[in-house]
Amino acid sequence: MARHAPYRWASPGDLNAFFGLSIDNLAVLVLTVSLLATVFGYPAQFALSHLVPGTAVGVVVGDLIFTAMAFQLARRTGRGDITAMPLGLDTPSTFGMVFFVIGPAFAEAVAGGMDQEAAARRAWHIGMCSIVASGVFKLACAFVAGPVRRLVPRAALLGSLTAIALALITFLPLLEIFASPLAGLVALGIILASLTAHVPFPFKIPGALAALVVGGLIQFLGQRAGWIPDGGHLAIDPAAALWPTEWLAAFRCEWLEAWPHTVKYLPIVIPFALATVVGGIDCTESAAAAGDEYDTGRVIGVEAIATIVAGACGGVIQTTPYIGHPAYKAMGGRAAYTLLTAAFIGLAGLTGTFAYLYQILPGPALVPILVFVGLEITSQSFHATPQRHYPAVALACVPAHLYQILPGPALVPILVFVGLEITSQSFHATPQRHYPAVALACVPALAALAKIETDKVLAAGARPDALLSRELFSLQIISAGFIVTSVLWAGMLTALLDRRLRRAAGWSLAAAAGTLCGVIHSPFKDGRLFLPWAIGELPAEAAGRGPLQLAAAYALLAALYAGWAVVRPAAPLTDADDADAERSYSSP
Repeated sequence: MARHAPYRWASPGDLNAFFGLSIDNLAVLVLTVSLLATVFGYPAQFALSHLVPGTAVGVVVGDLIFTAMAFQLARRTGRGDITAMPLGLDTPSTFGMVFFVIGPAFAEAVAGGMDQEAAARRAWHIGMCSIVASGVFKLACAFVAGPVRRLVPRAALLGSLTAIALALITFLPLLEIFASPLAGLVALGIILASLTAHVPFPFKIPGALAALVVGGLIQFLGQRAGWIPDGGHLAIDPAAALWPTEWLAAFRCEWLEAWPHTVKYLPIVIPFALATVVGGIDCTESAAAAGDEYDTGRVIGVEAIATIVAGACGGVIQTTPYIGHPAYKAMGGRAAYTLLTAAFIGLAGLTGTFAYLYQILPGPALVPILVFVGLEITSQSFHATPQRHYPAVALACVPAHLYQILPGPALVPILVFVGLEITSQSFHATPQRHYPAVALACVPALAALAKIETDKVLAAGARPDALLSRELFSLQIISAGFIVTSVLWAGMLTALLDRRLRRAAGWSLAAAAGTLCGVIHSPFKDGRLFLPWAIGELPAEAAGRGPLQLAAAYALLAALYAGWAVVRPAAPLTDADDADAERSYSSP
């Protein structure tokens, strides 16, 4: 009789995996509340007491079931190294729910004469209906996961996710990062090196935790020294959010009355649900490649049940398996990390202590992990698509309304063709491990495109408030000298992906030099150049993020990379390593 190895369900690697998974979920929760409050004026206190607890319940249910499935697989196979499937909040559909469902539903209710409280409740109910509908759809797909995957072309589905990944998941957090670049850029640099390039942070500190701590410490010290202006999320009363009971109103099932108002949002909601189904299948395949054979239908079924439970409890974000399983297994994670994540997110959401985290954690230090998610989705979309379909992925990234900025309808088709060919060839001619660098290089151009459109609005007489003015200034400094910025950012990330930290430090120093002269990130509307000792009077929005602070951020990042290379040297990678490496990412 064969002897089975005892299941080592907890190991030191679970700590690294826990920080990566929990901080990702925490960032999505913070982003949901922040975007609803700042973009749509949704009451933050209402979101904390109604939306957050139920959303957290979905993570608890899903991660607990996946933890149990790991124990079952260990018993069935007799292996002691089984790693649980990671589950968390789906990042792409978070943006979809905020910008295309809950936010517009709230704005429509307010415009219809409802007061803030009633409008927020109406939007909440619509969000709940949408999430339950997503879960029911995914549950049906659990029985036909294979045919669904074969029916939808991968380029079509992943292309739409790539558009969300670049335009929202990557781009919007960068606006937050450049609101306080001294903390944000350093935190982003740590994330890119440790998570995107898989270079271990010194002293075996989890990269996500290191980014949060280092960025948060810089933000705190910078504010105390007067280099960084005080700022953050909208003011709330964290104490009033403790032990929330308002979300329990979901069990009165009044939200079912919002179904008629929800139907028009289903064409947005269902494709996101379908994307998580295909993502769940990919998750299962990647876990199998790492040695853990989970049943595909059960994995899809678990994410469906967790989503339905979340929606029924007041949650507004669907849950999904994360494709980071091989990475968590390589960290040494087993089942304790999903159990810890369930406990942490559950306690934070259900006790109301998330409100304190929301108030304390600085956005510029927290959101870089979302940039990592966006870059990985983009690179994986091309990596998982046949090369002949690259133009289809690129086309799916182009919002139709942007065609209006092209010069003349007769020229549009040929220019679209040229653009698609350049995009597809850029990925085709680049080693696969460098795909995140190509994706990152696209972001400054997106900022330049957005600036063109916002300048038209401002020229028409629009007057932004103080908060919007700061965001528009972030847009300006990212877009200024965007071609050079793209080269410098891509060069730095390419060096990181090759594990050449000293070379990455050199690229970062080049960025610091360019910033001091206005070659990149010029704070002036005309984008003019200047000498470091004769910068001139800066606009009020440049407080804490003028050329000196930006250059200091890049210089600090260069020093970090140089020290990192000494303390934790890594063997450089070559193009031959692409054939052997299986890339993975921690959030779909």
